Amino acid sequence: MALAHRLVHLLFLFSVFHLSFGARRLTELVHDSSNLLHYHNGPLLTGEISVNFIWYGNFKPSQKAIVSDFITSLSTKSPVEPSVATWWKTIDKYQTKALSLRLGKQISDPTYSLGKSLTDKHLVQLASKGEQINAVNVVLTASDVAVDGFCSSRCGSHGSSSSSKMAHVKGKNYKFAYIWVGNSETQCPGQCAWPFHQPIYGPQAAPLVAPNNDVGVDGMVINLAGLLAGTATNPFGNGYYQGDAGAALEAASACPGVYAKGAYPGYAGDLLVDTTTGASYNAHGTSGRKYLLPALYDPSTSTCSTLV
Repeated sequence: MALAHRLVHLLFLFSVFHLSFGARRLTELVHDSSNLLHYHNGPLLTGEISVNFIWYGNFKPSQKAIVSDFITSLSTKSPVEPSVATWWKTIDKYQTKALSLRLGKQISDPTYSLGKSLTDKHLVQLASKGEQINAVNVVLTASDVAVDGFCSSRCGSHGSSSSSKMAHVKGKNYKFAYIWVGNSETQCPGQCAWPFHQPIYGPQAAPLVAPNNDVGVDGMVINLAGLLAGTATNPFGNGYYQGDAGAALEAASACPGVYAKGAYPGYAGDLLVDTTTGASYNAHGTSGRKYLLPALYDPSTSTCSTLV
């Protein structure tokens, strides 16, 4: 499967170049059925799925906690709404069988065992370190790691690979799903950490304050959230998507740049603002966390669904 889930790259293109179709609401696209996400008869993620992290490079414990708490928040109801768990419920509308995500194993590679310049093959190699059945393995690369296509065409990606650990079990060739997300803090925050950093081009509105006070990692959460939605609904390239399979629009990338009502190219929408820190967010998580999460395409209404 191609690795072309380019949520924030699309966001950047829409916000910077003001493409005319980026300003249209999904409700307008309903009249053209070719623009809707179609199901291509492949398997979706179902059952109990562990989300395993492979931390490549140097990450602070506080940074790991921000991302780990996001995964925990997907299945843990926050006492305060809107919540991460409520955001994830839109994905349930794609499923005929229940899906439950839980935080799995965490593997650290602080010594950069494959160097600081990675290819897609390296990403698969790193992802293979995690569990390969009933799991999604997430490779997170530190801010000083270059990855092919990072910044120039993508901020992260998801795909699948044949399982080396489960090969030919009971005569089947198993595949496992994986995600890669890069920390763009120093390489391209204007592309991959927007709206927490000013875009390189286009309208230069003041950047928003990141809810966890970490532009790079809060940007990673945005990308991870969108890619996780795409993985759940199109894990092996034949699930729900629109367009060419090699550059598919999926559950989150079908709603680029939308985070709240009133969004338009270059403006994330009318978000909630923390009165103490001034941070912008749209979802509450566990441990008192706040997050900014992308809109998801709701198949029941054929619209982009936002929490606020």
